[in-house]
Amino acid sequence: MSNKKVRVRFAPSPTGPLHMGGVRTALFNYLFAKKHGGDFILRIEDTDQTRFVPGAEEYIIESLNWCGLSPVEGPGIGGEFGPYRQSERKELYKKYAGQLVETGWAYYAFDTPNEIDALRKAAEVNKETFSYGIGTRDKLNNSLNLSEEEVQQKIAAGDAYVIRFKMPEDTDVTEEDLIRGSVTFNTTKSLDDKVLFKSDGMPTYHLANVVDDHLMEISHVIRGEEWLPSMPLHVLLYKALGWEETKPRFAHLPLILKPVGKGKLSKRDGDKLGFPVFPLEWTDPKTGDVSRGYREDGYFPEAFMNLLALLGWNPGTEQEFFTLDELTEIFSLERVVKSGSRFDPEKAKWFNKHYFQQKSVEELSGLFKVVLAEKGVEASDEKINAVVAEIKERCEFVSDIWEQGTYFFEAPTEYDAKTVKKRWKENTPGQLTEIANLFETIEDWKADSIKEAFSTFMNEKEWGFGVIMNPLRLSLVGGNVGPDLFVICELLGKEETVSRMKLAIEKIG
Repeated sequence: MSNKKVRVRFAPSPTGPLHMGGVRTALFNYLFAKKHGGDFILRIEDTDQTRFVPGAEEYIIESLNWCGLSPVEGPGIGGEFGPYRQSERKELYKKYAGQLVETGWAYYAFDTPNEIDALRKAAEVNKETFSYGIGTRDKLNNSLNLSEEEVQQKIAAGDAYVIRFKMPEDTDVTEEDLIRGSVTFNTTKSLDDKVLFKSDGMPTYHLANVVDDHLMEISHVIRGEEWLPSMPLHVLLYKALGWEETKPRFAHLPLILKPVGKGKLSKRDGDKLGFPVFPLEWTDPKTGDVSRGYREDGYFPEAFMNLLALLGWNPGTEQEFFTLDELTEIFSLERVVKSGSRFDPEKAKWFNKHYFQQKSVEELSGLFKVVLAEKGVEASDEKINAVVAEIKERCEFVSDIWEQGTYFFEAPTEYDAKTVKKRWKENTPGQLTEIANLFETIEDWKADSIKEAFSTFMNEKEWGFGVIMNPLRLSLVGGNVGPDLFVICELLGKEETVSRMKLAIEKIG
């Protein structure tokens, strides 16, 4: 590593919700910056105004904060390299686009979208692919083929134009990628003359990205594999602008793959298999469609971060659970793999269960109170803590506490038909009535005392325990589920226990 201060940026476009692949890119940037005592910056790349989605920028910022990946510079935070929205930096790009034209690295192109479309279609007829570049530019409507005077006339007349990069012929562009090693592209074989700037005064991603990374003194560009084909153009832009000596190092992260089949993980996979692909819930402002989020599905941010860290990176040990601080300590780009990583939704739940079990009963109770409030259920802190302590082991999510223990807070309104058929006999109502009468006489309403009184009574009567325990459980919880029966009695309280027994006798008969 050079002596240059480590400065990395996460630079999403506000075109919709943040995909978990984007969150992982932010995470790896954050870890790299923290590891090297550097800066993690958020930059909003909103140059493509046609794809701008209201609310997307706010969503990105809230997602990063929820994940614990807070930038030190960015929109709403400030910093000495601002502004941090590209739409607020327009004038800068115009200057550098003009400089590239003057130095012969770029040119004005006046071809209309319709003309280019016609060329594309004509090429398709001959089973060829049209590309605007080395083999075609000398026949097209651009400043390479027009006089200076004609160019100025067109611009003065308000003709629409773009500024294209003039790709050098038959040049090998080689760059060292920190994950993939040495990568070489040949300009004639694989690169066209990309648009850098449009006559509406907006740059394309390529120009804005390079200008901003240079001016913001970015030392390392850590981004997704889909940007690898753009790397040679960006490297040549640094050269064309005279910034070759200070250009950042590049690292292209592998894709997150579908759980089944081939290809990149998409929202469709999540919808089909029933898991979220976004950190937070997202409501599409146009359609009103709601997409699930990890936060709203009950995942803890630390579980989500742990899960993402191990998609495409490995610590080189058997350890699987890491806090953000521990990840910072051992993270390195050398241990990021080149090939894609398959996402496993079951593993995500497994991570959440681990972090759920690590939390104290008090912390989980605090979170569970929100669930109870939503359901209009009131209960004492003492009871909530006791219920959580009793069923915590069986849960992966806070919502599971309700699913596993609804009966602690609401009397059953129906009874499991199979259990009724199997366990509820003709003499059950009479036996349960006697047990209810016994329960009303117990002064010390604690699980041990209830059990002792119950056992003594059962032995005197010479009734089989199974004959009574199953219908008793059925009357209290509505089925054949739950922890120790006498713990349930204690937590329900004497009055509620007896009331439920009488209700079951009446309803089941």
